[in-house]
Amino acid sequence: MRRLSYSLIGLPLGLLGLLYVAVTVLAGSVLSLTAIGLPFLAAGVRGARLLGRLHHGLARRLLGVTSIGPAPPRRSSGFTDWVKVGLTDRAGWQAVVYLILKAPIGLLAAAISIFFYGYGLAALSYPVWWRFIPAQPDKTGVPRSGLPLPGDIFLDTWTLALLASVVGAAMLLAGPMVLQVVLSLDRLAIAGLLGPGTLRDRVRELEQTRAFAVQDSAAALRRIERDLHDGAQARLVAMAMNLGAAKEQLDQSGADPKALELVDYAHRDAKEALVELRNLARGIHPPILDNGLDDALATLVARSRVPVDLTVSLTERPAQAVESIAYYCVAELLTNVAKHSRADRAAISVDQRDGALHLRVADHGQGGAEPRGGLAGLAERVRTVDGRLAISSPAGGPTIVTVELPCAS
Repeated sequence: MRRLSYSLIGLPLGLLGLLYVAVTVLAGSVLSLTAIGLPFLAAGVRGARLLGRLHHGLARRLLGVTSIGPAPPRRSSGFTDWVKVGLTDRAGWQAVVYLILKAPIGLLAAAISIFFYGYGLAALSYPVWWRFIPAQPDKTGVPRSGLPLPGDIFLDTWTLALLASVVGAAMLLAGPMVLQVVLSLDRLAIAGLLGPGTLRDRVRELEQTRAFAVQDSAAALRRIERDLHDGAQARLVAMAMNLGAAKEQLDQSGADPKALELVDYAHRDAKEALVELRNLARGIHPPILDNGLDDALATLVARSRVPVDLTVSLTERPAQAVESIAYYCVAELLTNVAKHSRADRAAISVDQRDGALHLRVADHGQGGAEPRGGLAGLAERVRTVDGRLAISSPAGGPTIVTVELPCAS
């Protein structure tokens, strides 16, 4: 029944798709020399992609097609880029070809469905209703009952009626197999034209999915940090203040020393918990990053135990996830300089080139840094956005660590 439903639904959809191509794509091609032609054609290709998605979804539901659809088109910036993306959309043009092929395939599938299922059901039930057919004259003028066939043959006996019923049953049994052959053409067209496309398209889709997951994770960490700062941290501050006030009040009133000692312990625990919570929130998402990477790095340099020369040159603000990774890379590298390098000075430079953020942390310490431990963790974090980390640290120094991150990841 699913194949039958698909073939019957596919006929009007196929004719509608062919009409859509004729009106939009062909008209857009004819008008391509005018000001509205190319935008109209780009819109037509994008619309064909949506119709292709409709056909693909219908095939997945009724035919059991398991292939995924094509990757979404590249995001456009501005009207001109929107037109360019639409005109160069490979999946959109493949959908146009599918809509052209779908019309004859849908017409053939519907015709086979009507013939085998419609006529088969009528023939199967012929013994029930053949007696109610009005009599008709044959070539000799003699009235004959039953259904007339070419060649002046009338199915006007019970033997012929039962034979027609057998033929009807055979047609109903053969219908699904014949329909399956025709629908296999539709499956091939869907797999070739509405499928995931080339390996490059699939890679781009995975990159977009990964980028969305990274950005969503960064936004979630930012929300957690704000909730901790505005909720739990504020409550701990209020509790520490109240305990401090209670401690002073008990001390002035000459209360039981044991009670005063318990309040004092609670006051110290509250302050220690507040410090731990602040460190935890800072490790999740440093609030200073809300002001931008340049301010965040300036704060890191100001807290560094080793004097640092900082140079930042940003033409545009990177994505939140990239800013967070860059911040933690610099923080970890400055910690390594202070702990292991024995350097008396370090230098950090940050700039943007060719759509990428470049970090360079250098010191003139003893060298010998190896890509293990914390540096290995940094390399893994950088790779989550297709970044690269390189280390140059010969014995005796200098140590230079460079990090390249895509700005839009």
